[in-house]
Amino acid sequence: MTFPNYPDKYNCEPFLTAEDIVAYRGRLGRMPKITPDGALFCLERGLPRRMRWRIPVRAAGHMNADLFQVRKANVTVLTSFGGGSPIVMELAEELAVMGAKRMLLMTWGGTLDPALKPGDIVVIDRAIRDEGASHHYLPSEKYVDADQSLVERLAAAIRARGSVCTFGTTWTTDAPYRETREEIRQYQAEGVKTVEMETAGFFVAGQVRHVPVAAAVVVMDSLANEHWQVPERLDDIQHALEVVYAAAIDVLGRD
Repeated sequence: MTFPNYPDKYNCEPFLTAEDIVAYRGRLGRMPKITPDGALFCLERGLPRRMRWRIPVRAAGHMNADLFQVRKANVTVLTSFGGGSPIVMELAEELAVMGAKRMLLMTWGGTLDPALKPGDIVVIDRAIRDEGASHHYLPSEKYVDADQSLVERLAAAIRARGSVCTFGTTWTTDAPYRETREEIRQYQAEGVKTVEMETAGFFVAGQVRHVPVAAAVVVMDSLANEHWQVPERLDDIQHALEVVYAAAIDVLGRD
């Protein structure tokens, strides 16, 4: 069986679009009152409230996610949307329709690199499309790239806050309980840094909607030594998430 199941899918028009959903919400009076220049997809749901003393935000509504508007920048932060490429792609398309000119994703993941430890930051410049949603948008290929300018700006903003980050490829999968030793060994041999569930779909949504996108993965656990290793404390991870959050808002708030 080939993917997608309908072989001419890429030449067909979608029946329902993000424009339709945004317009419908507007007719119901349920559209958040935002017109963001930038959008930050934040997997750490409590972070906007935790960081509000340093980066003030206001609650801005809901649309399959909780939305916060940064008070001193035209940036919207999305949290509490679960995880995985399908929901991230859905929301990214809707934010693009609503006017977002650039988008960033911050998530956490496992590392395949034994040199990386919990709390290390990887700015992702390329993702392996080992998930399903992106293959409904673009013909199946192994990789999808981030916007290089946005990648470099995000890394510079992280480093400006005194933190270290590295660049790398991530492996995006829908099935965290089906990451096999054989795949891990293969991707380690290819130099892949991390594994997570959102980035490849996010990058494809950006390409399809012609919106620059980039992502950062904060290392949570390790698969690098062929057994699952988790930290005893989360302090370094929480600090890294705060750094990436502040850096991302800085980048998204600038032209």
